Amino acid sequence: MRNRSLLPGAPDAAVPANPVRPGTELLRRQNLRSVLSALRLNGSLSHTDLSSLTGLASATVTALTADLEKLGAIGREEQTVAGVRGRPRVLFSRSAAFAHVVAVQIASDALHYALSDFRGTLIDRFSLARDAMSSRPDRFLAEMAGALERLLQRSRLHPSSIALLSLCSKGIVDPEGGRLLWSPVFGRDPVDFQPLLAAFPQAALGVENETLLVAQALSRRNLPQLAGPDGSTGLVALSLGHSIGLGIARSEGPGGVLSVTAPNFGHMLNTVDNRLCRCGAYGCVEATAGFYGILRLAFQVPENTIPAKFVPLSEMEKIATAARQSNRMAQYAFRQAGLTLGQGLSRVLSLAGNLPIVVTGPGTRFFDLLKAGMEEGLSQSLHVRLNGPPVIETIPDEQSLVFEGHLDRALTAVDERLTASR
Repeated sequence: MRNRSLLPGAPDAAVPANPVRPGTELLRRQNLRSVLSALRLNGSLSHTDLSSLTGLASATVTALTADLEKLGAIGREEQTVAGVRGRPRVLFSRSAAFAHVVAVQIASDALHYALSDFRGTLIDRFSLARDAMSSRPDRFLAEMAGALERLLQRSRLHPSSIALLSLCSKGIVDPEGGRLLWSPVFGRDPVDFQPLLAAFPQAALGVENETLLVAQALSRRNLPQLAGPDGSTGLVALSLGHSIGLGIARSEGPGGVLSVTAPNFGHMLNTVDNRLCRCGAYGCVEATAGFYGILRLAFQVPENTIPAKFVPLSEMEKIATAARQSNRMAQYAFRQAGLTLGQGLSRVLSLAGNLPIVVTGPGTRFFDLLKAGMEEGLSQSLHVRLNGPPVIETIPDEQSLVFEGHLDRALTAVDERLTASR
């Protein structure tokens, strides 16, 4: 287990005896993060590899790795090559036990818990069904605290080894305050996750929009086929399911700094009608394109009927089967959903530019029924008619993307905390 004083903010944290100038200090912190990031993304690296990947001078890498070794954040191992004379090759890597992160995904039907070490290696994960959760925030937090305790007990870790508790949900979040302001699960009842930190004395708290994490993960993957027609860098992640989510990832500035946002797309007003949304408004994208919107149209339920909180995937499969067997109302429901999505996306592209679109989530299994309407909705935009339709890719395994994005942002945040006081 790593020394508790290594985390910034600990009572016995080391304070530099000779403070450096602010500009030099900032640059040094950035360089430390560059080294840590390179090791996280590439595994074990030699001194030469680190210098090449980070663009830092050899002497700078030597000084930085020495500092990180003293902290216990990285370690070294000698690699002897058979038949080759000379000194063994030295490889640096992140120290797995230095810190750990917990990631929790609050989905409509379940909670997914995961525990990872400082290298990003998954140690443990499990899920709890949504029907086992309380609908009251206080009861929910109590049950969540119990699940987190179970996660640590299974891995035999002390609570002080957790450096970050990272949570995500669909809806509107307050990252700075550590709160969920509105969500499909709790509606208008806000959830303050700060009390969970009482059990983790060294941990920080992160609260993110779920689809933002999807966009984060996709931006890190090598998907050259998704390059924009104008050479733009970035993408739009569209999540289809019980809720509709959107994330936008772009590389900005001369250094290609990644910027990821999650506009409130599902609850963007799309048209003037009487289709009631879960948020209480009428005419939202989700009111037509979410699972409950498709079900309502397929069964000709009055538009202002209070939406179902959760629609089982098995029910959606039945509607999809009927649509593929030429049931007109089922076909109409999916086409209207696709049309609404296409119209909404056309507005996004008009603002964000010609970015490729990646469709994820359980709704991808019905993409064949949504595609024609989506293309029609996109084609109604002058922007799309002038610039051509966007590249569209589907990646069904959204949960893996959420975990990847969680881990990427969580470990980046841990690195930032670690280097903040160096």
